[in-house]
Amino acid sequence: MSKDTSPAAPTPAPDGMKALHAKFLEWLAERNYSAKTVKVRLLCVGYFITWAEQRGLSKPGEVTKPVVERYQRYLFNLRKENGDPLSTRTQISRLAAVQAWFKWLAKKNYIPFNPAGDLDMPRQEHRLPRAVLTEREVELVIAQPDVNDPLRLRDRAVLETLYSTGMRRMELIGLKTYDLDAERGTVLIRQGKGKKDRMVPIGDRALSWVSRYLREVRPKLLIGDGGRDVLFLTHFGEAFHPEYLTRLVAEYVSAAQVGKKGSCHIFRHSCATLMLEGGADVRFIQAMLGHAKLDTTMVYTQVSIRMLKQVHAATHPAKLNRKPDEEAEDGGNGTSGQVQ
Repeated sequence: MSKDTSPAAPTPAPDGMKALHAKFLEWLAERNYSAKTVKVRLLCVGYFITWAEQRGLSKPGEVTKPVVERYQRYLFNLRKENGDPLSTRTQISRLAAVQAWFKWLAKKNYIPFNPAGDLDMPRQEHRLPRAVLTEREVELVIAQPDVNDPLRLRDRAVLETLYSTGMRRMELIGLKTYDLDAERGTVLIRQGKGKKDRMVPIGDRALSWVSRYLREVRPKLLIGDGGRDVLFLTHFGEAFHPEYLTRLVAEYVSAAQVGKKGSCHIFRHSCATLMLEGGADVRFIQAMLGHAKLDTTMVYTQVSIRMLKQVHAATHPAKLNRKPDEEAEDGGNGTSGQVQ
């Protein structure tokens, strides 16, 4: 047999960017950072390393503050395949990962100083949720599954749970049968965003649909021990894949023809907004949604427009104007009923 004489891949220099990037990721995992955080820093720091190597920089010690600022300008001018620029959120995410890496390098004495420590980050955009369903629209979406079909009955239970609890997609996927406490009307969300557990209430209606699913459908979906404790199972007897759940919920939103697009997160937005309009204190909404900062929850006070409309209608001087058709009957002079 002939031996493979192809050259072996070069081993990364121990003080090179790639080797130290790998050590950084290992350190994150050892410190129990979430898999999502590790993945983001794998990709975002990797983007920077590729950019730097293309410019002849192979070691972190060769990177200065002007180099990092040059990378920031590069991200600002970078265009995606469709010609659109990177969003401010994406730019911040990539730069924050680079900052975290260089901070770690300096702390571990791989470099004498952190070249990204004083970087002026782009201002974060504060955007409102793209779509929020009204109570009527939520009911239209939830009514879409044909509950005479076992899998559609499961889907109804999923939609009811998302709406009642406002939980995130991955939190629903991670639910176990023992996390549901029907007697107390609560759900335990284990290791949510930030690897934090929290207990949230679940309404009687959602509980009744989940109970029916557990009784009539879930036993038929169990296949072996793969999904033994998973609450919501697919027809393969396993937990949902995130993208599959997203497509499933989005199809029901589209089928309801409410003129809005969205998936799992639209129920989270709608739950918070409708509860605020119903009089819930924003701090209770914060606890329910699992927000670390109140500022994150306060965005829903801007989305909750109904109360603002009531105040506007009661206090704005234009409310004294008569309707256009009334003015037309009065000869169109437009003066009657106005403040003089």
